[in-house]
Amino acid sequence: MSETPNPRDTESIPGGTTHPPVRLTTVRKLGVLWGFLFLLGGILGFVPAITKNEMFLGFFMVNTPHNILHIISGVLFLIASSMGTGAARTWFYIFGTFYAALSIIGFWEGDKMIFHLISNNRIDSWGHGFLALVLLTIGFTNREHRQTVHRIRPD
Repeated sequence: MSETPNPRDTESIPGGTTHPPVRLTTVRKLGVLWGFLFLLGGILGFVPAITKNEMFLGFFMVNTPHNILHIISGVLFLIASSMGTGAARTWFYIFGTFYAALSIIGFWEGDKMIFHLISNNRIDSWGHGFLALVLLTIGFTNREHRQTVHRIRPD
C-alpha cells in the first residue's frame, strides 16, 4: 500500500511536482566535519604558536606543502560533501586510499621528505595510517538506506 507523503514533508517545485527536502546524510555530515578539520589543521600549521620548528603541536612534522595539502584536502571534502552522498562516500574511498599509500610511503622513507616535497616523521606516518583507517571505515560502513521519493502531481 502506497502512503501519501505529508505535505509538510515536501517542497513544491515548478511544474506541480513535490519532493522531500534535501536530507544531509551521515556520510555528508562527516565529510563536512572532516573538511573543516583538515582546513583547520592546514591553517594552524602556519600559526607560529601552534607550529614551532616545523613541528605541529610538537609531534607532527609539517612544512608549507604539507599544510597546503591539508587545506586543499579540506576544500575537496567540503565540495564532495556538497555534491551529495555518493560523492562524499567516493571521496572517503579516494582520500582513505591516498592516506594509506602516504602512510606506507612515509614508513618506507622514515624521517625523510616524501616525494622531496612533504615533510615526514614516524608520527606522521602513524597519523596518516590512522586517518586512512578512519576515512575508509566511514566510506565503507556508512551505508544509509535510500528513501523512496514520491512524486505528486496536482489533480
